[in-house]
Amino acid sequence: MMKSQRKANGGFELAEAPSHLIKRCQQYFGDLYAREAGSCELTKQQFTVLAALENNEGVSQTALVEMTGIDRSTLAEMVRRMLERNLISRERTEKDARANAVAITASGRKALRVARSAADRAEKALLDPLPASERTKFIKALAAIAAAGEAFAANGAPKPRAKTRKRRS
Repeated sequence: MMKSQRKANGGFELAEAPSHLIKRCQQYFGDLYAREAGSCELTKQQFTVLAALENNEGVSQTALVEMTGIDRSTLAEMVRRMLERNLISRERTEKDARANAVAITASGRKALRVARSAADRAEKALLDPLPASERTKFIKALAAIAAAGEAFAANGAPKPRAKTRKRRS
């Protein structure tokens, strides 16, 4: 916890807590996506799954959990519903009869194309409050935090902090 998050009386300041701010940003993006997607047939999470499958045909549901950050039980229910809508296909893998290989269908690709423009508009709106010069740095900072989370999930230890370069005068 950062020192600035503690008030003088020992209280916690949500408005300065990175975890709370990340959650609020995620909620804001969800609202933006819903507005931009309108009657689009994909939810934000379905879009995430199809985007992950677009370049990773035939991955397991376990791999999809890792790629998307969607928990296992939620993903299993999503896969069931997306199968019913013919957005994805699923078949048992030859290597492991317990595992399913998931792939995007032609209908899924079409839905993804439509939803991608909505997601692009929502992402632009999400970044609009930031000065243009800060947007790339912000995305790099988020990527660094996400990479630390992936390292933590993989080996139970946080990724070491990036070294900062000292500026020369």
